[in-house]
Amino acid sequence: MMLDPGEVFADTREGMDAVTDVALVGAPTIAERSISTESGGQLRSVLVAIDLVSVVAAWSIAVTLGEVSNYGRSSTVFHDALTVAGITAVVMTLLGTHKLYRARVCAVRSIELAKLIRVGLFSGVASVLVARLFHLTLPWGWATLGAGGMFALDAGGRGLFSRWLRTRRSSGRFSRSVVLIGDNDEALELYRITQSHPESGVRVVGIVGRSGSTPRGEFDLPWLGTVDDLPNAVDHVNGAMIAVSSFSAAELNRTVRVLLNAEVHVQMSSGLAGISYRRLRPLPLAREPMFYVEQLRPSRAQLLAKRALDLVLASIVMVVAAPVLLAAIIAIKLEDRKAPLFYRQERIGRNGQPFMLYKLRTMVPDAAQRLAELQALNQRNGPLFKLAQDPRVTRVGRLLRQTSIDELPQLVNVLRGSMSMVGPRPALASEVAEFDAALQARQDVTPGLTGLWQVEARDNPSFHAYRRLDLFYLENWSLLLDLAIIASTVMVVLGRAGRVFGPRRRSGATVATLD
Repeated sequence: MMLDPGEVFADTREGMDAVTDVALVGAPTIAERSISTESGGQLRSVLVAIDLVSVVAAWSIAVTLGEVSNYGRSSTVFHDALTVAGITAVVMTLLGTHKLYRARVCAVRSIELAKLIRVGLFSGVASVLVARLFHLTLPWGWATLGAGGMFALDAGGRGLFSRWLRTRRSSGRFSRSVVLIGDNDEALELYRITQSHPESGVRVVGIVGRSGSTPRGEFDLPWLGTVDDLPNAVDHVNGAMIAVSSFSAAELNRTVRVLLNAEVHVQMSSGLAGISYRRLRPLPLAREPMFYVEQLRPSRAQLLAKRALDLVLASIVMVVAAPVLLAAIIAIKLEDRKAPLFYRQERIGRNGQPFMLYKLRTMVPDAAQRLAELQALNQRNGPLFKLAQDPRVTRVGRLLRQTSIDELPQLVNVLRGSMSMVGPRPALASEVAEFDAALQARQDVTPGLTGLWQVEARDNPSFHAYRRLDLFYLENWSLLLDLAIIASTVMVVLGRAGRVFGPRRRSGATVATLD
């Protein structure tokens, strides 16, 4: 729960060193906060520019073609320009009202895309009304084209910006320094989340404990004292993250008010793990803040719609990608005529039932036998395996992995029903054996060709991120979430293809696949 959401990126900062000594507490920080606000404004300006270019470009084309196709250009350029300007004003307002310039929205790609989809739908209707206001007729077909084009351009532009920003944040730039308030197990979990997701831009620089508490060894953080020392402890930052279960109601209220008086952005946990904010509904009791948690009970109609979406998308992609798949098969055969074209591997599906997963072969034929000798080089923690420079990957295989072309045969799995377009990553039996009881619940749903973990943390070596995102998907599934993940997957794949075939491609780079 954000008590003071703030402006997007208003609390980010670039190149500021983390606090590593308690002696820094209470040092002058006016210059630091000025740097933070300035860099945040720059990032926000980039987002606004991306939106403006996308909106103007898409709707200029739609309005112009709509007029030409119906009336052979009966309106003037001036009237068309007024129409585009009016649509742009409406869309930019919609982007603002959907909080698409707030950090907490832009930081989660699936949420950002879901909101962009809504804005696109609203903009299609608004465009027809605005055109009529300026005595123009914009057919619904061209309005749909404008809305779709705007979404594609804006989602693509924001995707590139997000990838650039996440990369910078992973290296410590444009990050938001916060103090973690609380020292119990929930606080430790919050700290682990920030550690396993540096791309989120939240950097914990110190911890404040409860009154009378002492430092815990699990926190690799400077101890900034207890809540009695709060005014000094937060003097060097503009954000605080509170683990609410660490405090009694009286302590929590006093802590929040001290932070707000210090003009610090306050972010509080809900005490719930893995519950989407969409399922929390404000329901005050006698004016006191409370939430109602909605049940997640997918209806039969929703499940049928998910299956229909799988069949339609898988069929379309198979037809469109057929030439690419044929070219990949030829390349594999030319590299090694005796080796098989396809790779088959048993995975665990819904209800724990094994199924055969299909991929284009990207490794040497004896790859499975050589796995044991590479286990010591595993770059992931937990049961998953990843090696960026895997010597078993062939030259053609490296290209197929970078572009995700090797996963196209899994569309057959989708059509058969053993996989879905979106769902948890299909796991090996050896991996499932190491999953805890909570993560075993992933077998209640059909595994997916893509999923939340694949688009948000695929290259993250932390098993904690893998587990948390899988459980989040299980707890909060919806068709809208699936659509957002699919849209995000398209952007990720296009981005990888651009890096592969772009002029600055680095030789030897690999991208993690389902394996």
